[in-house]
Order: sequence, then C-alpha cells, then structure tokens
Amino acid sequence: MVVSHLLRNLPLAAGTVLEHLGDDPVMLALQASRKLPHGLVKTAADAASRLPGSGLAAALSAHLRGDAAETERLLASAVTGSAPARRRVRLADVAVAANLPDHADRLLADIPSGTRGLQAAVARRRWHAGDMDDAIKAAAAGGRAEQRMARRLAAERRVLAGWQPELPPTAGYRPRPATVLHLLTNSLPHTGSGYAQRTHSLLRAQAAEGWSVHAATRVGYPVLVGGLTAGRQDEMEGVTYHRLLPARLPFGMDSRLQLQAELLLDLARKLRPAVLHTTTHFVNGIVVRAVAESLGIPWVYEVRGQLADTWASTRPPQARSSSRYLEFQAREAETAAAADLVPTLGMEMAGQLTGAGVPEERVLLLPNAVGEGFLAEPLDAAAARTRLGLPARGPFIGTVSSLVDYEGLDTLLRAAALLMPARPDLHCLIVGDGAALPALRALAEELGLGGKVLFPGRVPRSEAQLYHQALDVFAVPRKDLNVTRAVTPLKPVEALASARPVVASRLPALAELIADGTTGLLVQPSDPTALAEALQRLLDDEPLRHRMGAAGRAAVLATRTWEANAQLCLGRYRDLIGERR
Repeated sequence: MVVSHLLRNLPLAAGTVLEHLGDDPVMLALQASRKLPHGLVKTAADAASRLPGSGLAAALSAHLRGDAAETERLLASAVTGSAPARRRVRLADVAVAANLPDHADRLLADIPSGTRGLQAAVARRRWHAGDMDDAIKAAAAGGRAEQRMARRLAAERRVLAGWQPELPPTAGYRPRPATVLHLLTNSLPHTGSGYAQRTHSLLRAQAAEGWSVHAATRVGYPVLVGGLTAGRQDEMEGVTYHRLLPARLPFGMDSRLQLQAELLLDLARKLRPAVLHTTTHFVNGIVVRAVAESLGIPWVYEVRGQLADTWASTRPPQARSSSRYLEFQAREAETAAAADLVPTLGMEMAGQLTGAGVPEERVLLLPNAVGEGFLAEPLDAAAARTRLGLPARGPFIGTVSSLVDYEGLDTLLRAAALLMPARPDLHCLIVGDGAALPALRALAEELGLGGKVLFPGRVPRSEAQLYHQALDVFAVPRKDLNVTRAVTPLKPVEALASARPVVASRLPALAELIADGTTGLLVQPSDPTALAEALQRLLDDEPLRHRMGAAGRAAVLATRTWEANAQLCLGRYRDLIGERR
C-alpha cells in the first residue's frame, strides 16, 4: 500500500520540485533543509562554508545554520567585493531569503543587463517587498524561464485582485443532517502545528456531539510538504481527513484554486454536508464560498489570524503600504463579510472584523481551548521532567511554540542569560520547530548557554501536555506587531490548564488570556531585563507560582474547553441550516 501511494504521488512531488527549482532555488534549499535533521544540516552547511569561491556557499550555509550576523557580514563583504555578476545575482537571492533587502539591492546594482538570472532575482526582490506589478514586469523582461515566472506571479496577482472560482449550480442537492465538511490548509498527522492541533480538537469535539465530521486539505497536501506516501484519507478519533491529490497540479494559483474548488465540490456531492466550514486565509474562503453557492448551503469562515500582518511582520514598515499588503487585507475583509458566520479567537480580532464591515451578529467568539489530556490533573514539574527523561532538578523556564521570529524567543534566551549567573541550576526549554530554530540555536551558543538550553524540536502530540508540565514558568515573549496584538495563541491556554503561571508580553491579545498578577505577569515586549525580572519574581516565590497556576487552570476549565466550543459552534450551524430552509 505504501509503495502504491508513493508511486502515485511521485509525479505530483516531482513537478512541484522542478517548479521551485526553476523559480527560486535558494528558497527550495531552505525549505528542504527544514525537513532534515539539525545535525545533518549543520554538518553540510559547515562543509559548504569551506568550499573555495566568492562566498556564495559560505553565505548560504551561514543562513542555513541560523547565524544571522555571519550571513550579514558575508553579504556586506560581497557588496564591496569583486564577485562575477552571476554570483552577485545568487548572493542577492540569499539576501532576500535572509530578509536583508538593502544588501540585495546593492548586490543587484550595476549588473549588466542580460546576465543570466538577473531579471528573476530582481522580480523576487520586488515581490518580497510587495511590489507585485513591478515584479511581474521585471520577470517578463527576462528569458523563457523568467517569463514563465512572470506568468506564475501574474496568476497570483489575479487572485489577490479579486478572481473567484466558477462552479455550476448543483440541481437537486439534498444535504445529510448533522454533517459538516471542513476545508483546511493542513492537518494532523502530517503537520503538528498549533493550527492543526486546534482544528483536530474542535473537529473531534464536534464528532463527540454526534455529528458526521469530515475535512479536506488543500489541493496537493500533504505530498507538497514531503508526505510522499500519503493515502487518500486518514481516520483520526472520529474525524475523516480527505486528501485532494491529483496526478499533477495545473500552472498558476488561479488554475489550482479552480481545480481545488472542483475537487471539493465532487467530494461534497458524495458526503452531502449541511454546512461548510473553513479557516483563514482567504484562498480557502473563496473556494468554500464557490462550493457552498453551488450546493445552496451555508458556509463558515473562521478567522484565526491576519496573514497579511504575518507577512508584513518580517519586512520594513513600508511593506504595509504595498499593493500586496493592501489587496491581501481587502480580500480578507471581503471574504469574511460574505460568510454566513465568522468565528474568531478573541475580542481584539472580533473588533477588527466588525470594523472591517462584518455584521456583529455574524461574529462568533470561538477561543482557543483545551481538552483531552489537559483536562486531567497535571503532574508537578519534577515528575513531568522525569517522565520525559529531562533533569528533574530545576527550575525550568521556557515555552512550547511555533518557532518563528515574531514569537520573540530571542528575548527569552537573553533573559535566561541574565538569570543563569545567579541560578546555575536553571534550564530553558524551547519546544517546537520553525524557521527561527537555526537562529535560536546559534544565539544560545553565542550567549554561552551551552547545555542549559534544550531544543527537543516538534514533539509527539501525546507528549505535548508533559512538556507544558515540565516547566515551572511558561513564557510568551511575543514582539509588538500587528499580528501579535490581535492573535491569541493556543499554547498559553494549554499552559494555564497545566497550572503553570505565564509571563507574557503586554499585548491586547495576550491580556485577554493572562490576568496580570492573578494567573501570570505581563511585561514590556522585547525587553530581556523586564522578562528576566518577572521570571525571577516567580522563581523566587513558589507559593505565588502555585496560586497563579491554580487560578489559571480554574479559569481555563470554566471558560475554554473544546466541548463547550463545539456545542456553541454546532448550535450556530443549526441556526444557519434552519434559516436556509
């Protein structure tokens, strides 16, 4: 069975690799490196850095290792050096991938027109900045490969500008009662992100209430993220995950979304759901809207974040005035306003939705919540660490998170470095995976934290609660950005359910979760000293830690369970179905 799945999926995977290889080989290398073990990537990067040449291999390997300072030094040296034009083009691609656009601009300056790859590099630089039309023009001015790139970018541009899938009406459609079909970006068991965990918890709770619960993932997933042996569906705890896996993907985002809509409509005609439910971002929404209109049933658009703000968070402030950002925001607002129901995570995001034109009565607060193992009485920290094979002696500070830049985990490492001279027994535990992991490893070494910082990576779902319980204090040091001010994360809710006090950045979304002085402490974002002082206060006062932990657990169990969320959500489904009848 595994072999047959592999043979069926190989053409889809090969076509995707070839497309990325032609469009952006540096990004392909980075994505591939994140799928490999850290030790292997570091060994290969170290070997590449010693190759003779102009510094291209060294710069790329420094970026793969997460050594931001070395990456910037090598690129700055290349700017003033005498590397051949072709190598400067490739170095500019590394600079864009490393989010050093000014270095990319200087590397691309004065390169003779006609240099191989120049127009593609210029296009990538402009697309990175959100200047979509200029990026398309730059690619179109190149050779055959660049012109193909221009067509791909133009297809994405059309989607951002308002393109919609087109589906014929379905005559005589009769939905099955108490049946829902979700469309997802990714899911368990192939992706273990907070997004996938929240999704499965909600869907599992819906199934426990007696509904027939199905979910489809985006077209090509999970093969496109390395799941080469994936089958057509996965069954997990009462939830059926369907995979939309064609033999190949058509060219261009609009064509792929059209195919996704057609495949989802075919699936819906077989399953006959009474309601469709999807999540941000808007590409999911426009597909589900088209299918719902074809079937004549209600649809739900769950807003879990603002991906335009996530995109802008890694770019200079002027990115927020770019065409990409503005059109992305407009499509999100349009999609939310068209949905029959718009669940969201917290009050800050609910206010943004109503401010963008979504009627207040359509907005439903469906917060991050807990269930399963987090409902059981938690272990004490030393016992949890023993179970995990970690040092029982503490204290332990840390987090369980997606490791991305806006989580501010560099601030946590700097705070740990301030605490450790007076606390040689202190450990910092950072659980999870993501693009920021190489840089965090490098920073821990730079700060001289050695074996005192543990990076276990992404852990099995069955062990997640033990890692929360292994901590004496849970930290959420998010940076102050639009995306972090609005989005309430899942992991601090799980930490509160684990009876652990939470020290978090003083941001509106986090203030919804953490009662300052009661269930945790709020501190100034991006301030290692303030974070260290708050952590120190809790580490020094064990009774205070226990009081805050108990208060946090009681609050979560009273207001934030997946069972309560499912009941609330299903009640609104019934209202929508009744209104359609």
